[in-house]
Amino acid sequence: MAAFSFPKSLQALIFLVFQFRMLAAEQDVSFSFKSLGKDPSFESNVTLYGDAKVVPWESRVQLTSSVSSSTGRVMYKKPIKFVEGTPRKFASISTYFSFSMSHESGDGLAFFMITRGSIPKVFDGSSFGLSLVKGERNISVVAVEFDTLRDSKYGDLDENHVGIDVSGLESVKVRNLSAINMVLNNGEKLHSWIDYEASSRRLEIRLSHSGYRKPADPLLSYSIDLSGMWEEEEVFVGLSSSNGNSSQTCSIYSWSFKLRHVPQWMHSEPVDLKGLTKNPKPVSVGHKKSHCLLRVLGALIFGTVFGALAASCVMYLRKIFGNKRPVVPEECAMHPVDFEYKKFKVVVGKAVEDDAK
Repeated sequence: MAAFSFPKSLQALIFLVFQFRMLAAEQDVSFSFKSLGKDPSFESNVTLYGDAKVVPWESRVQLTSSVSSSTGRVMYKKPIKFVEGTPRKFASISTYFSFSMSHESGDGLAFFMITRGSIPKVFDGSSFGLSLVKGERNISVVAVEFDTLRDSKYGDLDENHVGIDVSGLESVKVRNLSAINMVLNNGEKLHSWIDYEASSRRLEIRLSHSGYRKPADPLLSYSIDLSGMWEEEEVFVGLSSSNGNSSQTCSIYSWSFKLRHVPQWMHSEPVDLKGLTKNPKPVSVGHKKSHCLLRVLGALIFGTVFGALAASCVMYLRKIFGNKRPVVPEECAMHPVDFEYKKFKVVVGKAVEDDAK
């Protein structure tokens, strides 16, 4: 058997897997503040606005004070991009935070994503501290509101709902929480998960009581293309609250955020059910075939290289740990021996025969 260099093959395998992982998904921004106020990296990475203040002995950030017209927010200092690099890569995000609101009926809390150019236009004393005028397209903001005030001018269903806002405070999708026996402003700590998947272009919101795990089914889901909406613009993320004419206080106890980029070929198109009933437009077959061939060729090359490396590893391990015959010293070895055979003739005498009688 030819000599086999295991370390080089192992290095090649690790390099290949690493490159494929980097190609498939790349995590650019990630932070986790499990105990606000006590985490040493919190103040260096997060900016507080308005009435927001750290309450270190209770490990929380209080966004609003117990006086009317109070507004506060926290915002992560580093911007994110939903489209980046060449070839283009699209971003998926996941964020989690725990919060509580006192019993008064204030504006509530909102998680927001906002472009750099829109920041001066939206941070004021309006609802959630976000001044979003319906139809004003130059304000590029997406927010998830946890609303405890029924405001007729925004078409609110009631004073206990979760909604998705796009460039305005009139929600494009809303869910009444009273129907599922959940109250936002009873002073209880609640947990929220907000996920956006670039491949499906869906924004999903989940909410649970303290002590419960992340629900499998989303409370709200909405189809939106954030990559197409913002392209390569810088986007900031944060949490904002205001109490209007009430004395409602809102606090944040923990906050985490993850962003990962996926290549363009993994970014699928959402299914257009209405389009399926219409006559399809002619599509360039040659263009699609070229992309298909490139994908097949790439998959074959990756499979061949990975298979060869795996087979080499198996052969090496078999050589090392396989069944081996015991080595016997030369002096103890067995050698062939020749045996000599002789023919004997036995004669029984007469005396023996008489005795037998």
